[in-house]
Amino acid sequence: MKKLMEQIGEELVKAFEKAGYDASYAKVTVSNRPDLCEFQCNGAMAAAKQYRKAPIQIAAAVVDALGKDGVIGEAEAVNPGFINLMVSPEALGDYLNQMQLDKDLSVEKTKEPKTIIVDYGGANAAKPLHVGHLRSAIIGESVKRMCRFMGHRVIGDVHLGDWGLQMGLIITELSLRKPELPYFDEEYTGEYPEEAPFTISELEEIYPAASARSKEDAEYKEKALTATYELQNGRRGYRALWNHIMNVSVADLKKNYTNLNVEFDLWKGESDVQDFIPKMADYMKEEGYAYYDQGALIVDIAKESDTKELPPCIILKSDGAALYTTTDLATIMDRMEQYQPDEMIYLADKRQELHFTQVFRCARKTKLVNEDTGLTFIGFGTMNGKDGKPFKTRDGGVMRLEQLISDINEEMFRKIVENRSVKDKEAEGTAKIVGLSALKYGDLSNQASKDYVFDIDRFTSFEGNTGPYILYTIVRIKSILARYAQEGGVLEKGVMLPPAGESEKALMLAVAGFNSMMENAFEEKAPHKICAYIYELANQFNHFYHETKILSEEDPKRKASYLALLELVRQVLETSIDVLGFEAPERM
Repeated sequence: MKKLMEQIGEELVKAFEKAGYDASYAKVTVSNRPDLCEFQCNGAMAAAKQYRKAPIQIAAAVVDALGKDGVIGEAEAVNPGFINLMVSPEALGDYLNQMQLDKDLSVEKTKEPKTIIVDYGGANAAKPLHVGHLRSAIIGESVKRMCRFMGHRVIGDVHLGDWGLQMGLIITELSLRKPELPYFDEEYTGEYPEEAPFTISELEEIYPAASARSKEDAEYKEKALTATYELQNGRRGYRALWNHIMNVSVADLKKNYTNLNVEFDLWKGESDVQDFIPKMADYMKEEGYAYYDQGALIVDIAKESDTKELPPCIILKSDGAALYTTTDLATIMDRMEQYQPDEMIYLADKRQELHFTQVFRCARKTKLVNEDTGLTFIGFGTMNGKDGKPFKTRDGGVMRLEQLISDINEEMFRKIVENRSVKDKEAEGTAKIVGLSALKYGDLSNQASKDYVFDIDRFTSFEGNTGPYILYTIVRIKSILARYAQEGGVLEKGVMLPPAGESEKALMLAVAGFNSMMENAFEEKAPHKICAYIYELANQFNHFYHETKILSEEDPKRKASYLALLELVRQVLETSIDVLGFEAPERM
């Protein structure tokens, strides 16, 4: 379905050509003066130089050449040469009727679906999720859903950190605490226990204790490095322990990600590509891309056009050890073999931009990817406390994500109970739904690359640009529609009339902009644009609601039109929040 602005543009193209001017000047934009008009065209200003005429003369001729029965209802040439445009109320009503009958709500899905891998999450095995993992999970989930909504095949990969020194540290600490376990006996040939010798709580205590000790005890750290090496080279007992660590960790991670309404198609990690590293290094050497420098295997990635120095990409350290760069390149190699993706999108802290620049350049130079394979890095800023510093617990530690979600839910529960808007037995479930909207919307409404302040009081407010405000608007619409159904009313489609007043027209125009917004948000991979749109739509609806008697409207056709509009607004809002990764309750 064509966008409303496209239809206006087509009419303007015809008018420019009919008036004797080049159609390239017929560019339409949303008005920057909504008090004067809804759309505008400034092409006459640009055309004045070529045609050696006053802009107002060109604008007036174009307005005179416009057809009378199209999407444009009113047009006016205004000094010094602007063309102000208003949409025809009749055309607007027809447009929304078509939109409501369209299963995709007017959004044109891609005709050439791509295979896209979204790499987000980035959790480490054996460590609890903390607030630092929040943005990757939330933004990545929304980007994945956005791509799917536009018709692409999308694969979400958590890309676990599961193969580094942390594993050696845990094994070393366990060997001191529980030396009697069979995993440490190199002579043991029997079956290892099916049950892990630790719980997730114990595991989460073991790692930081081991990490702290390794910083003070050189001999201990050397043991951990040896354990890491032996694990990675196949020591049987250590591999069995590693499987326990992974099973316990992944089960806990899945629970926490589920609480965030975040799902991954792949639970792969660095360990999955270890077999690719030797053959990748050999390939890079044989093809002349990589060479040894002071014992390390490197690939030069600098270009003459670079404005600042870009260091070479290290594939293997002088001791033969792999780095994050190595693992990321091997992962690209694996993904190209298994999935042949058209694009790979990575979500990570924006401070990792240099790392991804190196990885992407190296992948292209060494032809690990095709020439037209997209490699995109979305770098996000930090979530800060009110003091402007990275968000911490009250005692200064890094807050666990589980605790943050719990705090949000408790605050929402308190507000819901205070409002007495939901029965006590429903309040807890509703608080979780609304709390998730507060958390996700509070993050996603900010441009990803920017830092933002996490303010629990503001984010959980039912007023202003917040998730609860958006959900409250949806629940209000659902309530009206439910009362209409209780009265025996049946919703109809295709019955929207031209708007009867300014607030109704403003709401209808906002709804009509859904397809344009979704296309733009997808192109820029920008969830904050969806947030901005639904906030504006919610505002327009609430303005319309407060000045319109909907259920008491006496004209049955007008009443049916109002209710059809409400149903369309509900669909657009709920579709949008689903792409953002949360949902609305039935009551609040």
